[in-house]
Amino acid sequence: MRRACFRWLAACVLWALLVPALQAQQLGLPNSPILTIASERLFVDSAFGQRVAREIEAETAVLAAENRRIEAELTAEEQALTDRRPEMDPQAFRTLADAFDTKVQEIRRAQDGKARTLARRRDEAQDAFFQAARPVLAALMQEAGASVILERASVFLSANATDITDLAINRIDAAIGEGPAAETPEPAPPAAPEDPPANR
Repeated sequence: MRRACFRWLAACVLWALLVPALQAQQLGLPNSPILTIASERLFVDSAFGQRVAREIEAETAVLAAENRRIEAELTAEEQALTDRRPEMDPQAFRTLADAFDTKVQEIRRAQDGKARTLARRRDEAQDAFFQAARPVLAALMQEAGASVILERASVFLSANATDITDLAINRIDAAIGEGPAAETPEPAPPAAPEDPPANR
């Protein structure tokens, strides 16, 4: 009688251990205490990441067109100043030339700042994505009975079965979709140069 009771308890324990593993397999999850994920692909291939990429690409194109327009305007302005040089007082020309150089430097700094802002936008969007994806990844880890998710690129050797990147992308897309769209600021026109001081 006691032996039969022990067999029944052992069967119950075995069943309790098998049920989570079977459920994980049915969900397409590996039954492993360690999972791996390709975090860069998780972001890039997600609906959220693709929306961010489209926005950054569009704003980069706008900035490039703005840079070309400014370059053409500055080239024309420089040529006009050069054409006036023979009929100008040397000191007056030097004053205008210095003002033009200052204007060019200010515009270059402003445009470089816009490019850096776009780069920061992607980093900030990626941080926001992983913050939003964290509960989804935690749920996947719990469903698989895992205790940790490692970055796949940092693992020396692992079986492909432990990679949950594709499944995580599907779950995250279902949970947060493309995420909130960023507001695109209107490009600011370049600052007008200050009038050069009058000659005395």
